[in-house]
Amino acid sequence: MGKDKNPRRVADNEAMAKTRMLRTSPQKLNLVAAMIRGKKVEKALTDLTFSKKRIAEDVKKCLQSAIANAENNHNLDVDELVVAEAYVGKNLTMKRGRPRARGRYGRIIKPFSELTIKVRQIEEQA
Repeated sequence: MGKDKNPRRVADNEAMAKTRMLRTSPQKLNLVAAMIRGKKVEKALTDLTFSKKRIAEDVKKCLQSAIANAENNHNLDVDELVVAEAYVGKNLTMKRGRPRARGRYGRIIKPFSELTIKVRQIEEQA
């Protein structure tokens, strides 16, 4: 008896990694995610390594996790991987405040976001 195996959320030639609670706004994170979309993984890793954006280090960790998932869990060839998708979502927003003049309250919002990276194996045409 028992339950059936869960179907995979991605195709057979894909692997995925997700990072939640990244302490930056989704708009800023999407600028870095757009930088690596559609590139080969080694080129994307070098771009993230030398990027001046603070959040690029966390995006690099997520990409390395997706590569490790592809290699260890799905037996894909690392040299043929491409960043198929990199998309950003909103997460919670911390609300903070600061006293302002004449008894008013200045609202400070501290957004969090999440990142999903899918890598796909493509066969090189010879």
